[in-house]
Amino acid sequence: MNVKELNPESSPSAAYGARIRELREARGWKQEELGVRMRYSGTHVSAVETGRKMPTLRFSRRADRAFNLVGSTESFEREWGEIRNGNLLEGFPEFLGLEKRASEIRLYEVGVIPGLLQTPEYATVLAESRAKRTGITPEQAQELITVVAERQAALIRSNPPLVFALLDESCLRRPVGSPALMRAQFDRLLEFADQPNTVLQVIPFTMGEHRPFSLPLYILTMPDRAVMSYAESAQQGYLERESTVVLPLLTAYHQMQAAAPSQAASVDIIWQLRKGTL
Repeated sequence: MNVKELNPESSPSAAYGARIRELREARGWKQEELGVRMRYSGTHVSAVETGRKMPTLRFSRRADRAFNLVGSTESFEREWGEIRNGNLLEGFPEFLGLEKRASEIRLYEVGVIPGLLQTPEYATVLAESRAKRTGITPEQAQELITVVAERQAALIRSNPPLVFALLDESCLRRPVGSPALMRAQFDRLLEFADQPNTVLQVIPFTMGEHRPFSLPLYILTMPDRAVMSYAESAQQGYLERESTVVLPLLTAYHQMQAAAPSQAASVDIIWQLRKGTL
């Protein structure tokens, strides 16, 4: 076996694979033996050990059971989470943890339907497109889809948050996937708007330069009424906790809400786009 391929310093996935091998060899197990315990082939175990295949959540959980690491600080599930978060923008993993606990979520999105409102098919097309553009692996693309699903689960928990969604018209006008996929995505937006804990408004192009934001923005209100914001560019995300910075953003958000079409008018815009009459 090529030792250089197992260099744990070369990448997070290589470190993960090297640790699998170390624990396996410490127990005197062959790759095939570990594969039997985890219900994977020895070839699959070998590919993870050498970094040729990215570990998945399922693989990590089975490794934890095989090595008796479930729930420990040394668990492979924990390490997998760190690897997965390494594919996300700086600040975003921390934001995700806060979003799950927020009592109010305010978002403004440009150019793409926000993750909280995406259908699985829409999320899949975006992830696959990113894989083609940036060279991330199919496994990494699948993890991005998983993140979307996990975020949406927060909307259907007991005592769900209030969610205010402002979508720039470009989110609706940009075609993603097939026409049928976009119709299903429009249906998802209409369903979202019909929920008792949501408000959906479209920011039309006609607002022009009067929009206070040009980049996506999220503002969270936590159960203790603390507020924080998350904004990102193409290369970096930033989580802001300082209220002197966040409160002016919240004020601008309220002002944009007041200037935007009502939810009823916004729903009508979506219906017309769905029918192809706008």
